[in-house]
Amino acid sequence: MIPTYKAKIHEGNRGLIVGIANDQSIAWGCARAFRALGAELAVTYLNDKAKPHVLPLAEEVEAEIVMPLDVRAPGQMEAVFETIAKRWGRLDFVIHSIAFAPKQALEGRVVDVDRDGFLTTLDVSCWSFIRMAKLAEPLMTNGGALFTMTYYGSQRVVTHYNIMGVAKAALESAVRYLAAELGPSGIRVHAISPGPLATRAASGIPEFDELLEKARGKAPTHKLVSIDDVGLATAFLAHDAARLITGETLYVDGGYNIVD
Repeated sequence: MIPTYKAKIHEGNRGLIVGIANDQSIAWGCARAFRALGAELAVTYLNDKAKPHVLPLAEEVEAEIVMPLDVRAPGQMEAVFETIAKRWGRLDFVIHSIAFAPKQALEGRVVDVDRDGFLTTLDVSCWSFIRMAKLAEPLMTNGGALFTMTYYGSQRVVTHYNIMGVAKAALESAVRYLAAELGPSGIRVHAISPGPLATRAASGIPEFDELLEKARGKAPTHKLVSIDDVGLATAFLAHDAARLITGETLYVDGGYNIVD
């Protein structure tokens, strides 16, 4: 059930949510929060296999546009933004919540990753966000906000995070450069860094259950973050109240990142 809020602070705003795989996805937490706060949504699904899992969620948030989007498929990203341009004519926010590394690249040492594994990881996990920013820019005529999801493993060596840590470091750097370049147009850019979450994507990380328990014990709050926590924090940064905050990596992790 979508939570309800009296203040519809995003009423009239329109945004694209990329990365919903199921009801445990961070992107789903973002979709729930933005819709509860009044936003109109466009939602994508990866492929035909993912479609049956995503369509009921898209219906739940009354998404006006629902389309396939595999960022590795030529033309699909452009098609999504062309449809948004035709249907809406503008865009206020984009949530990029996708990442991928081939299994061999993720599970092996960084020093052993081959070129194809490296390029695939950076292509999906970082370049796709840069490309989305390029496509969103002309639709954000009144300014807007772009968000991507990162993780603490970008700044510290996290066991088993491996090549994804390298990709997330590149992604966070891209956020800063995009914020500087798009700021004059009123477009803000942020990376959101949640603590460990039991998502389908995270299930591919070896010994992830141990990582969850470590986060619970180490964080000052002694609590694990939820997808709704992430969604509401992201929705705040997309609001005009945060119009002078840009280029940041916001940790939503109960303080995990501040403790040695």
